[in-house]
Amino acid sequence: MPQATATTAETKLWGGGRSPFNVSYGKMMMWFFLLSDAFTFGAFLISYGTTRFFSAVWPDANQVFHAFPFMGEKNLPLLFVSLMTFILIMSSVTMVLAVHAGHYGDRKGVIKWLLFTIIGGIAFLSCQAWEWTHLNHQGAWWGSFTDPSTPLSSIKHFFNHETAETAAFASGAGLQATHDFYNYFFTITGFHGGHVASGVVLLILALINTVNGTYDRRGHYEMVEKIGLYWHFVDLVWVFVFTCFYLL
Repeated sequence: MPQATATTAETKLWGGGRSPFNVSYGKMMMWFFLLSDAFTFGAFLISYGTTRFFSAVWPDANQVFHAFPFMGEKNLPLLFVSLMTFILIMSSVTMVLAVHAGHYGDRKGVIKWLLFTIIGGIAFLSCQAWEWTHLNHQGAWWGSFTDPSTPLSSIKHFFNHETAETAAFASGAGLQATHDFYNYFFTITGFHGGHVASGVVLLILALINTVNGTYDRRGHYEMVEKIGLYWHFVDLVWVFVFTCFYLL
């Protein structure tokens, strides 16, 4: 009687094309990049939160961010940054529509919604440039307010009235807190603004490729989808930045 031989099932290894999870290599790498970038933003915001927690006083966002372009000295707390946030969120909506159009091979739709997204990104960067310029005119910049002889009257308008009258504020904590606040503010919002600027460049390149029919010849609009992931990440990070600097 012939002896039965055991057979083993042939194992098929991934050949580097479509992954076992049906995610392309490029999209997977974008997720890895966004994850590492999230750690960087997280480290910045945790450092900011720790510094603020151990500070006796801290600038009041309603006093710092109360200006609006062409409105003179009117007190409009957080109105301008709310407009900035609305612009960025709407650009995320138009990015979703661009990706959706790409799924259906709608080249004209992709062109239209990418263009709107680019306009939103440029508008956000323009608003941020105005905000930075305005704060700089008030004496705020990296490394500012480090001179112990700086009169406290020059920074009182960054704090609410009760805080500006406390002994902790007068003891030098006010100058140190103002210095720390603006160092973190310009670093973190600048880092985020750099991401927005990079995203706008990527969107312009994607728009050029779409107009030239590059993605139609490839048979897919995956590049638009990958840029969309990046753009949504930038929008999500802004929610945390907005919360930490403007709301809390």
